[in-house]
Amino acid sequence: MNAPTPAIEAGETAAFEAIDQTLTNSGPAATLDGLIAGLESRGEFRSLLDALLLKARFDLGLPLVQVGSLGSIEEPARSQYEDRYVEAIRKVGGLLLDAGDIVTAWPYYRVIGEKDGVARAIETYVPSGDPGDERLGQVVDVAFNQGVNPRKGFELILDHYGACSAITAFEHLPPDDATRVACGDRLVRHLHDHLVVNLRDEISRRGQPLPPEGTSIHDLIVDRDWLFIDDAYHLDVSHLGAVVRVAPILTDPATIALAVGLTDYGRNLSERHNYGGEPPFENLYEDHAYYLRALLGEEVETAIAHFQAKLPSLDTDVPVEERMDDPMPAQVFVRLLLRLGRTEQAIDIAATHLAGLPESMLSCPGVAQLCQMAGRLDRLARISREHGDVVNYAAAVLQSASQRPNAE
Repeated sequence: MNAPTPAIEAGETAAFEAIDQTLTNSGPAATLDGLIAGLESRGEFRSLLDALLLKARFDLGLPLVQVGSLGSIEEPARSQYEDRYVEAIRKVGGLLLDAGDIVTAWPYYRVIGEKDGVARAIETYVPSGDPGDERLGQVVDVAFNQGVNPRKGFELILDHYGACSAITAFEHLPPDDATRVACGDRLVRHLHDHLVVNLRDEISRRGQPLPPEGTSIHDLIVDRDWLFIDDAYHLDVSHLGAVVRVAPILTDPATIALAVGLTDYGRNLSERHNYGGEPPFENLYEDHAYYLRALLGEEVETAIAHFQAKLPSLDTDVPVEERMDDPMPAQVFVRLLLRLGRTEQAIDIAATHLAGLPESMLSCPGVAQLCQMAGRLDRLARISREHGDVVNYAAAVLQSASQRPNAE
């Protein structure tokens, strides 16, 4: 058995002399192996990639100095070389990740369209804690801006750059429900904890008995109207409003309950700080409180009546274009009904207020999706006929036919 080829070490002339010596004594294959081993041991990863590709060309009998494009190589050598190229990229990228260099590793993986390994490395990344740490910003760029691990990137933004930056970043999250819900959860919990600390500090500063740890926001402010005198507030009210607007997407009951606490606080702010919202959340904190409490199973019928009353008029004398001028109240109501398991009622609302609107314009499932979810293709066919929608009518009757036991 041949002994392993020693790594070729660096030096002004030593590396070149070592190549010559190894070539003379052991041949070209050993020379390439030694070159690769030396570059890897010294962490010269960019040159290592070139050496690995040089080795691939040697093994495949290709010209060692590549001339022309990859496409000029005949098959099967071209496909074999492409496989070795990907293998080399993975090796160098993996070595960089092992060295903790996420930022430098990412371009290698990006070339071959792979991000899982980098995403895992970002998941376990811990910033140095140095206020001047430039690497933190670079990791955030890879994780969030370049979409490798947007949830972790959002957490890093929130933890190290604050709520203001995180709220701005939230608007740029990908349209992925799981990611948006996870980030919304962190945002609500962050602001809730910040508000609780500030309220407890104010109560203590006033010389009042301090409630036990874990006391809810509702119980911290109840019977303490003096917390809000003279237009007082205890955190950035624009942050409060922005985070409450995010809360309807939450799924964890514990976090939803914290968001309800934020609405309790917001409803006690003076009119100067109690900002309005967009329909159907014109009264930002009150309307969101109805929605969020319903998600917790509290005052469900009251919430349904509340949001149903916000739907546009169905006066037949009003042109349909005007009645559907603002479909958002209906879409919010449909989402709420779905969260409450009332799919049939959601179909009623969608058929009445959203039929005719393209699915691409909706932020909630449209009539066709709702009927499919409920297994009510008969309703889809009927609604489609009523609205002159021949495409969805065809989809309904064709799918119904295909589901019959004797359908061919």
